[in-house]
Amino acid sequence: MSIERMGEDPPVPTLTGLLARRAEDAADREFLRFAEGAWTFGEIDAWTSRLAHRLIEVDGVRPGDRVAIMLPNVVHWPVVWLAALKAGAVVVPVNCSYRSADLAFVLRDSGARIIFTDIERAGLVAEVGADVEVVDVADDGSQPFPSWAPQIPVEAATLANLQYTSGTTGFPKACMLTHDYWLRLGWICAGATGLGTGDVILTSQPFSYMDPQWNTVLALTAGAPLVVLPRFSASTFMADVRRHGVTFFYVLGSMPTLLFKQPPSPEDRDNRLRMVLCSGIPTALHEQLEQRWGAPWREIYGMTESGVDLFSPFDDTDAVGTGSLGRPVPTKRVHVLAPDGTAVPDGEPGELVVEGKPMMNGYWNRPEGVLHDGRLHTGDLVVRRPDGLRLVGRIKDMVRRGGENVACAEVESALERDDRVVAAAVLAVPDEVLGEEVKAFLRLRGGIAADRTTAGHILERAGTQLARFKVPRYVEFVADFPRTPSERVSKPALREKAPGVTYDFAPRRS
Repeated sequence: MSIERMGEDPPVPTLTGLLARRAEDAADREFLRFAEGAWTFGEIDAWTSRLAHRLIEVDGVRPGDRVAIMLPNVVHWPVVWLAALKAGAVVVPVNCSYRSADLAFVLRDSGARIIFTDIERAGLVAEVGADVEVVDVADDGSQPFPSWAPQIPVEAATLANLQYTSGTTGFPKACMLTHDYWLRLGWICAGATGLGTGDVILTSQPFSYMDPQWNTVLALTAGAPLVVLPRFSASTFMADVRRHGVTFFYVLGSMPTLLFKQPPSPEDRDNRLRMVLCSGIPTALHEQLEQRWGAPWREIYGMTESGVDLFSPFDDTDAVGTGSLGRPVPTKRVHVLAPDGTAVPDGEPGELVVEGKPMMNGYWNRPEGVLHDGRLHTGDLVVRRPDGLRLVGRIKDMVRRGGENVACAEVESALERDDRVVAAAVLAVPDEVLGEEVKAFLRLRGGIAADRTTAGHILERAGTQLARFKVPRYVEFVADFPRTPSERVSKPALREKAPGVTYDFAPRRS
């Protein structure tokens, strides 16, 4: 599909209809490739139809009922998803790392009637005492049922997912996502990439997160196979790209930095990679990422709430290394607003507010939400520049040091430009004089001493790029970071961890 068609309506209005279309025109073409095997579009269509009949006839699932999935990256994840949609149900993805409190909340909040899981997690489901039927996917019971889809009316506006966000405070919220949301997300990304039947897509994030799901829709839209890795591993990721003949993947968060800081190999450019989409390309590494693996990397911006909002076209070589988030996709309008709701001048920071399609219907069980007249307030601070929008931080991810506001993202970016640093996370810590101080948590490259001398050298280098008040006062080294399902650093978990050795650099700036 071409970039010119991104603004058009998808030709098929539902996910189940799109799968049926591929089963008709590409039944024998590979669709899903997991560690346990590979399946064609036709095989997945038949399997999901049988499982949909089982859900209706055995489990009594009716349109609108919620079906939860708590599984690692195995083929049953997308199979149950698509089967539940064929039964008219709403899917509730459940993070496999949830413990009893999180799981109990999601099952109760969603009102799930049935949960598909495995023997490893069935005990946890039983432990929370939820009133939910448990199906072990070791035997999903679908085999005796017909391989044609049940006659259940499904439309573009039919709810498909209650997609719980990672959440930064408190319990997560469920975004209500329709068939139209997923179809438009896949359609727009197909237009942005131009992927076709000769491509191979790869994903490695947990399937409970939305990225493997939109990658599945992208594969259905393009008629291309999707390779699903069990998990993200920086040390083996590019070897898997070569082994599977991958031409496209999407990464985000710390993943680009972790990939780049792997030891270079003569095989780095021995791949079929044509393009990479990424949310949060490290500005200082952008050109080097492209040179190392021989493919263009372009920024794409979106949220669970809004799908996709901004992107940089692959032919826009001027975007490399600028930090630009790109420009709005044809179906979205964006605004940069001050706290009072007025537009801010170009070059000044304001909150990014988006409207258009795709967009969630709101938050499940939370009518107040964040949608106002169809507009989503993202909480991201951006600056509008001639080359597009640039992210400068999160409204709530700031350190208020005396009379100055410090964007954590800016400080993290400066710290990660240091070759000694694999990843950085910056938090506010209380200070009796200034209210808050800047603390940096740093993960170092192997072989680098985690001591005061190293910390001082890193801060000295960061000080050449940052205003004096932005340079961290405190440094703590960590072996790794707690992470969300999207591979971002979980700052709430980082705040709650027991403090380690912390180096205080106040004297040198007194």
